[in-house]
Parts: sequence; C-alpha cells; structure tokens
Amino acid sequence: MIHQYKNNGYNIVLDVNSGSVHVVDELVYEVIELLLKKCPERKILPTMRKIVREVEGWTDTAEQPASGTDGTDESEQLPGTGLLTEIMEELIAKYPTDEIGEALQECRMLAEAGVLFTEDVYENAITDYKARKTVVKALCLHIAHDCNLACKYCFAEEGEYHGRRALMSYEVGKKALDFLIASSGDRRNLEVDFFGGEPLMNWQVVKDLVAYGREQEKLHNKNFRFTLTTNGVLLNDEIMEFCNREMANVVLSVDGRQEVHDRMRPFRGGKGSYELILPKFKRFADSRGQQKYYVRGTFTHYNLDFANDVLHLADEGFEQISVEPVVAPAGEDYALREEDLPTIFAEYDRLAAEMVKREKEGRGFTFFHYMIDLSGGPCVYKRLSGCGSGAEYLAVTPWGDLYPCHQFVGVDKYLMGNVDEGITKPEIVDEFKCCNVYTKEKCRNCFAKFYCSGGCAANSYNFHGTIQDAYDLGCELQRKRVECAIMIKAALAE
Repeated sequence: MIHQYKNNGYNIVLDVNSGSVHVVDELVYEVIELLLKKCPERKILPTMRKIVREVEGWTDTAEQPASGTDGTDESEQLPGTGLLTEIMEELIAKYPTDEIGEALQECRMLAEAGVLFTEDVYENAITDYKARKTVVKALCLHIAHDCNLACKYCFAEEGEYHGRRALMSYEVGKKALDFLIASSGDRRNLEVDFFGGEPLMNWQVVKDLVAYGREQEKLHNKNFRFTLTTNGVLLNDEIMEFCNREMANVVLSVDGRQEVHDRMRPFRGGKGSYELILPKFKRFADSRGQQKYYVRGTFTHYNLDFANDVLHLADEGFEQISVEPVVAPAGEDYALREEDLPTIFAEYDRLAAEMVKREKEGRGFTFFHYMIDLSGGPCVYKRLSGCGSGAEYLAVTPWGDLYPCHQFVGVDKYLMGNVDEGITKPEIVDEFKCCNVYTKEKCRNCFAKFYCSGGCAANSYNFHGTIQDAYDLGCELQRKRVECAIMIKAALAE
C-alpha cells in the first residue's frame, strides 16, 4: 500500500507496509502516481522490471521474465510496453526521456530493496495475535469521581461518570493494586494512572497508595510506574515535590490562551481557572526539568485556530504539549463538524511548519500528536490493536468496579468485574483482544492504520454502538496528523 501527499513543499511517498518514507522530486512522484493508477499494485515490481529493460533497450532474451506470486510466468500478463507508452505520453512534455527512465529505474531499485510497493506482512500475524495470552499491565484508578471545575466538554460529567460523586477509599485502592499484581503474570513493569474527576481532591489516598505500591514492589519483584492527571487547582509545593519524587509522568490540563481556557474550563460558579493554574504549571514543568510531563489541552469549534493555543503554551515556556480535538455529540455547540476540517487541516500544516522553523532556531518543543518513530515504532501487537484497553489496561471506579477504560465507566454492558472477584466477564476481554485494524473494515485500507492502530474503541462505541467501527471525523484528523508528523521528520533530516 502506497500513500502519496504533498505538505509544506515536500513530495512524500509512504510505503505503508514497510513503514518506509521517501521524499522525492516531482518526476518520481508522478511516476509512482501513474504506476499506481495504471497497474495493480501487486504487479508493479515485475512490470517495472519489464519496462525498465525496454527503456534501456535491453534485448537479452536469455534473461528470464519475472514470475507472478503463484510462481508462473506472467510476462504476457504484464502491461509492459503498453504501460511504458502511456507513462511516456503523459510525462514526455515535461521531462526528458532519459530522466523518465532513471525515475523508473530508481523506483524499481527501491521496490527490489523492499522499501516500495511492499506486501503486507502483518495480516499473517493475526491468528497468533488473537491467540496470545494477555496479562493486565496497567490500571487507571478513578481516585475521585468528583471535580472542582465544571469543564463544558467533560465526558465524565464533572467527574460523576453517569453515576454518583465518590472518592476511592484506601482499602479499594489497595485491592486494585493487589488485583494488578495478581493479574500481571511474569510482567515486571506495571503502570497505575491516578485519574478523576480531579485526583488531588483525594490526595492523601494517592500518597498512601503510592507507599503501598512501593512496599509491594519489593515483595513481588514488580516495578510500579505511577502517573497523575490534574487540573492544577489544588496543586501546591508539597504535591509538586511528591510528584517529582514518585510520579513518572504528570498531565497538566490547560487549553491554551486564557480566553479559550476560561470559556471551557471554569469553576462551577463560572469564574475562569487560567490565572490560578498557569503559574503553578509553569513552576511545576520547570521543576521537572521540562521532562516527564505534558500540558494537555482540548480544542473545540470555538477555537479552530488552535495552533495559536499550542504556540501560546510554547511561548509560556512549556516544552511538552498536547492540544487534542474535542470528541462530542454532533448536537453540542462546541463540537467539531465536517465543515471545520479544511480549517483544522490548515492549522495542522501551519503548526508543523512553525515547529520545523523553531526547531532549526534552537527553540523547539514536542507536540504529542506529531511524535512518530519512523525507525522502529511500536511492536506488532501495538500496531494491530493500540492501547490494549479491555485486555491489558483497565479502569477502576471508586467502589472497585472494572471497566475496559475510563471512557467506558458507567456503561453497564462493559462492566467486567470488580477488585474483589477479579474479571467475571472474560468474554469482554476476548471482544477487545480481537478488535484490531484487520477486523475493522474502515481500517484495512487506511494508510495510517499502523500509526493509530485502529483508533479509540470508546469513540467507536459512542458514535456507532460497536467497538469494531471507527470515529470518522477523528480518523480524518489522525490521517492529517500522521502526514504532518512525517513531513516534520523529512524537513529536519535535511
């Protein structure tokens, strides 16, 4: 599978199955485009071998023709001269004949090297993937189903999660950690996310559970990686010091410019929270050496110029930034709409270009959605299934119920069990384990599938009633972000 696109002056060709990225000139770009248009992709390599021989005037009849995938001579089935003639007719007015021949030769060499027009090697792994044994390796502890803000886009209904306000007790939290240890098999590294609502509203229990986890590490040969997400209202020096000692990562919620943030993240009385939290977040980020944290915002229909919010946060000194699109029912006035896409795409392009500029000037920053590894990337299982929700990652309510992830909390259909009895509905685990980019029809032929791994199961369920679908608007944005991320890599490699 090949994906071609142009971004900020770069002609980019992505070979999806190998993950190879090529920055090419206009001629090679057009040659690849014509090959894809006029020839079945599985026949492109043998076809190129044939037409390159014709371009170079090769007449050595002793050379064997290329073979098809079934091992039979398919030379008579290949377009050969006919395709070459069509390519020449379309390009000869713009390019010299010898340069067209060189472009075809270059494409052939890349294909033979296994970095262009490659076959899908992942689909064959599906059987083993479905049969693999999974263990629980991460928990999202809903330490507080309560919040001191009234964010308008909050999927958790101001921390209540379709239910009642509650704080997790130390006893429930201990049972959750015990469940994680018992369910983790031989896996040593485990993760616990303190989440809400607002976790700092139950801060003593957070501290006590971290202490308990550190005790259990030694007894069970485990290593806990604790993380925290906070709106910053209750943040103080004691909490910062503790987090810098114990939390591997901290997520700080801020939407960007003050007017944008205060519109969507006010206190219950309507007053904005920006002026209170921003100085604390800046001090916190600096105290962590600008590492192992990120400021996390949400953009909505009201701030489609969200690149300005990202750049505002960068200008305030933050180096780890995430500003993500809101996910909301279509009826909400702040929800993103299909007609917003051209504006959003232009903002992503503008942000990418500015990030390249700043990086070259020595004042770069990390934008979460543009983080991409082109040399190795996630393991095969991650490429196929994503975050592991419902199988390797679970959420725990304040009273100890287990759900596939924080966004499924309160959905009775996906109540999996509890910390006392463990997982009582293993069929839910199987359902999530078998959800991957090859079981979702919308994902199979998407160039971004190995980067997003099928997208968010909760978004699919909320918009389509099944985890085997995909959130369409989110897919459009994901594809754009992948394109921009690759462009940034290309620009910085020059």
